[in-house]
Formats: sequence, C-alpha cells, structure tokens
Amino acid sequence: MNIQAENHGKLALISVSDKTGIEDFARELDQFGYRLLSTGGTASLLAQSGLKVTEVADHTGFPEIMAGRVKTLHPRIHGGLLGRANADEAVMQEHDIPRISLAVINLYPFEKVTSRPDCTLEEAIENIDIGGPAMVRSAAKNHASVGIVTSPDQYPAVLENLEQNGGDLSDSFRFELSVQAFNRIARYDAAISNYLSAIPVDHTEGPPQLTEFPTQANGCFGKIMDLRYGENPHQGAAWYRDLDDQSSGLTSARQLQGKALSFNNIADADAAWTCVQAFDMPACVIVKHANPCGVAVSSDLLTAYRKAFATDPTSAFGGIIAFNGELDAATAGAIIEQQFVEVIIARRVGEKARTVLNNKQNARVLEISGSASRPQTDIKRVSGGILVQSADNAVVDRKDCRVVSRRQPGKDQWRDMLFAWRVVKMVKSNAIVYVADGQTRGIGAGQMSRVDSARIARWKAEEAKLRLDGSVMASDAFFPFRDGIDAAASAGISCVIQPGGSMRDDEVIAAADEHDMAMVLTGVRHFRH
Repeated sequence: MNIQAENHGKLALISVSDKTGIEDFARELDQFGYRLLSTGGTASLLAQSGLKVTEVADHTGFPEIMAGRVKTLHPRIHGGLLGRANADEAVMQEHDIPRISLAVINLYPFEKVTSRPDCTLEEAIENIDIGGPAMVRSAAKNHASVGIVTSPDQYPAVLENLEQNGGDLSDSFRFELSVQAFNRIARYDAAISNYLSAIPVDHTEGPPQLTEFPTQANGCFGKIMDLRYGENPHQGAAWYRDLDDQSSGLTSARQLQGKALSFNNIADADAAWTCVQAFDMPACVIVKHANPCGVAVSSDLLTAYRKAFATDPTSAFGGIIAFNGELDAATAGAIIEQQFVEVIIARRVGEKARTVLNNKQNARVLEISGSASRPQTDIKRVSGGILVQSADNAVVDRKDCRVVSRRQPGKDQWRDMLFAWRVVKMVKSNAIVYVADGQTRGIGAGQMSRVDSARIARWKAEEAKLRLDGSVMASDAFFPFRDGIDAAASAGISCVIQPGGSMRDDEVIAAADEHDMAMVLTGVRHFRH
C-alpha cells in the first residue's frame, strides 16, 4: 500500500511495550493530522479504540516473523526514519519510502523482568529489544526531521509543543527528545550488560545466581544541577543522580530556603543524613568536614540538639545539622540563636519552624520525606578506574556482641555502647568516640594513630567541659596494643566496644581487666576512608 498516495498527512510510527496513555495520545496525534503506523499488538489496540491505523506488516509488505523478533527491521521503516530532508528525497521517491515524522517507541521491559528473582536467562534474553532500540537510534540520529518519543511521561510536553507550533515539533524540542532517546538507549544497554556480566559462565538452567560484581560495571547518572565550584573554588563541579538507585536520600530532598547547595554542603549533608537515620529515638547529628562533631539522642529533638551541640560547640559553627523527625519551632529557634549553620535537614519542617527559619535566609533548609534506603554499593574513584565494594550496612545488636572482660556491662552501658557503635561507623578512621547518656562526649577522627584519636577525643571533651567518668568508648577497629586502653582508663572510661581480632587481643583484654573496665567485641570492623 502506498501510504503517501493515500494521505498527505505526516506519518507517526507507534511501537510501544508500555501502552500507558497510548490510546489518548494517538487520538491527539490523529487530531493534529498524523497518520498512524503501528506494530501488531499496538495496532490492534488503537484500531479497537476506533482509530484508523496501518500495520507495519502492511506498510513494509513483509510479515512479522520469528514470533515477532523481526518486524520493523526493514528499509521502508529505517529509510523513513533516517531520510534527510532534501538530501534523500530522490532515493526515497525511487524506492517508495514514506517519510516518518514522529516515532513513539518504548522498549521491552528488560529491567523490570530481570529484577524478579525467578527470572530465567531465557526469559531475560527474550526481553532484550532489538527493533525498538534500532528505530530509536535511527529517529534520534535524524532529529532534524524526526521527533522521537520514548516514554509516556513525555506525551503531555509533545502535545503542548505540537499545539504551540501548528502541528510540528520545534527544532530545539526535537533535539531535546533526541538526547533523551540516546540517554534511554545508553541506560537500557547498560542494564543488559550489567545483568549478563553478572551471570556465572557455568550457569546452566533456572534463575541465575548473579555475582555481586559483574565483569563490566556500567553506571548511568542524570545531572541534578551544576555547582558553583567543587571542594575548592578552582575546581568545577556538578551534582548527579544515580538513575538506577531508587533509595530515598539526599537526591530526593526538597530545599525550602537558602541559596544553592555547594559541593561541600552536599557531601557533608549526606554524611549527616546517613548518620541520623541509624537511630530510632529522636536524634540530632552535627557534621563538619565529613565527620560528626556532635551526636545525641533524647526524648525530643530540642534536647537532642542541645546535647549534640554541647559535644563540640567550636566545630559545630558552620556545620550541617540533621534530625530524624519533624523540626519544631523551639528547636529551630535554638539553632539560630546559638550558632551559624550552613544546612538544616529534617524529615519534615513544621510551618512554625519555617517561619522561625525565614529570619535566617542564609541557612539552607532541606526536607527529606520517606524512609531512607541503604545504598547497596560504595564507589571510590582511583587513578585509571574505580573501586567498588558492597556498602557498609552491617548492623550490630546486643546479641551479636561478646563480652570478653571480667566485668559485665550494665544496662545503661549497653545502651551507650550500641549508640557509640552507630556513631563510630560514620567517623573517619582511625576513629574513637566517647559516649555517655546518649550523647557524644568526645570524638577523635582521621588520625594515623589510634592512640592519638583517643587523646583528641579526650581533649575535645575537656574543651567542652564534658565529664568522661563512666563513659563508654567505641573504636572502629581493633587495638593493636594495650596503650589505647590505658589512655582510655586514664580518661575515666568504664566500658569499651571494639571489633577485636588483634594478634594482641589477650593483652588488650587483660588491660581492660586491670582497669576494671568492661569490654565487648563486635566482630565487625568499620574502617571509613
């Protein structure tokens, strides 16, 4: 059938796996004068809706074969998508290839299918789209003449642009659609590569047991915003979202006030938000230069904030403050009366709190709703490549710990030890944290020597005029020598929680017994570099 001869309207090719909204969209295209060309299943759906549609098989003169594996891989389809205005008119006329002005194509649901634990390799292979990506690439390459629509989410914007331009798409909008199309193909191919690269070579049948680290790792990131600069003013920077990570974190935050976030704001805010999510009680975390400088829990956020601030008031200046509940007016007022703050984060910011904070427009205020999901991987950039590891999501409860000292911890000590253990995980190694009554009393971070970290934590407590008598100490890794225990005892520490595993564990435990300290081993190390 010669469609050009039958109708002089523009041709729209529709081939969609996700049929959400396609009938209404096609009806609107029909109103704009587009003739509809579609593959089998979609063509049947449109015809049942009362729309006039031509099947691809009738258009090409070649039937769908191999159970639909081959249906659009035809010169009359790709010539119609790739034909350039003026340059290819003669050859298109010679071979009777109608120009396709709009392509509406979304792909087989490979990502959705392979996310099921019962998905077999055979099922995954059948959901690798071939014709769809080929048409998307053809249309996107020829964006000067063709509009390419790859998601139902784009339908409203497409119709609006058609309305604004008398039934045509503007050049700039076609280019925008083209970029989105190539991005979609890149993400689709990355998903296929990641999945197949994670299947063991000796897999035979049934759902494959995917390896944690595929032979090739492909990531796709969408830019959220350009940043004024990076860690330092001479460094350029931008903020990206991991398109495959649906966790509720900083990328889902809603900024309520304040100027744009900086590179360092974002990094520190992430550290603060991650840390505060570790607690069930009302909690406050204050972060400065990627390290917590004050953490506390209490029956209410105001008390938690005051206790966290008291840990290290000097470092809290210009810090990032995170709460795991709704920020109220009293707590907001205490913050702006007491310190300069760069960013305040909370699950929700009450209306009265927002009114209070409006007086400090320099303070950036973020609201992050929803439950936080833990990331599954951690990535670090190194020269010439990346390091990928499973995220440090280990959670230690009392039942996981082993008391190795003669002295047994009391109920309050257990509470403070488990609190300290959640904090020390977020402190740069070597990390020492002193805690009493749900409040950090001293934090030593990032030292080459664990003993130096213990000394700094003690000095911080003395500077803040906080007593350490009866406090507990958490260490992110084992003590290689007893000197760390001796230093803790001289500071008044009564209880220690640490991973254990040193060649000199017996010597370290003996030191704890000599000082009548309780010691608990977790068997889990929390290095953080």
